[in-house]
Amino acid sequence: MEIPLQQTKNWQKLQTKLGEKTFYEKTNDYTYLCIEKQTKFGNYLYLPYGPYAPTKNSARKVYKALESLADSKNITFIRIEPQSPETAEFWLNLPNCQKSRNLSPEETWILDLRLRMDEIYKNMKQNTRNLCKNYAKKGLSVKISDDKSRDIKILAKFHKEIAKQHKIGAFSENYLRAEAEQDFATLYVAYFEKKPIAASLFFDHGDTRYYMQSASDKNYHKLPATYAILNEAIKDAKAKNLKNFDFWGIAPENAPKSHPWSGFTSFKKSFGGREVKYLGTYDLVFRPVEYKIYQLARSGNRFLRRLRK
Repeated sequence: MEIPLQQTKNWQKLQTKLGEKTFYEKTNDYTYLCIEKQTKFGNYLYLPYGPYAPTKNSARKVYKALESLADSKNITFIRIEPQSPETAEFWLNLPNCQKSRNLSPEETWILDLRLRMDEIYKNMKQNTRNLCKNYAKKGLSVKISDDKSRDIKILAKFHKEIAKQHKIGAFSENYLRAEAEQDFATLYVAYFEKKPIAASLFFDHGDTRYYMQSASDKNYHKLPATYAILNEAIKDAKAKNLKNFDFWGIAPENAPKSHPWSGFTSFKKSFGGREVKYLGTYDLVFRPVEYKIYQLARSGNRFLRRLRK
């Protein structure tokens, strides 16, 4: 198991670019990257897909390190998302460990890039396979951006439009720009008759390519622009000898069709692959009274947001 991208120096660089305060430590046994979050009811630390501690012994060591950090920084709780199944028992049996709402996806969908391309196509659903192989016949072309600072505006524009249409939160252009500027990021743009109609951002880390941000022009929804981008991104990842293509987050198994991720989960699964499930998001509570106040405040805010809809 390799260190997740979200627990690396590269991710720390991105978070610093976004104005976040971070704490990072790497030893022979473990690695952690903490992002400090400030609230009116006390501060907490968030470790996206972390800490990295592949064994029970390393988990015990990193817990002591995090406990010491929490004490020195007056932290109310630490939000963790450990990925190693070998350490799940250790974390879940801690007396101060409580389940939280998932932040990073608990389930994801991964395509094996070690297969030959003809095998990958064979494992796709028929409609997806046809769209991937024949998109050029519909006048579409795909290019890797040679100026991410310029082309990120395309992704930001479409992302904002989709968010407004579905009444969901949108990443700002500055946020997307900070992501795109990282060395591990690649931006693809799909064109119809030289007009950009879709864009997708991918992250490469270790032996995996991650499908991170994507949006398209709703006026061209009948054209398979996103399929075209994914087809090229998968082929390029294979050419780089990467082993996995991570579609980054799907709805839980047996989730109802009303689940907000239901549509794009079916889309991602149509490319073939397998489900991978992580432990989820948990809070290590160090100041129980402040934590309870924080929980009550968060519940109240969520209730008020539902009333405003």
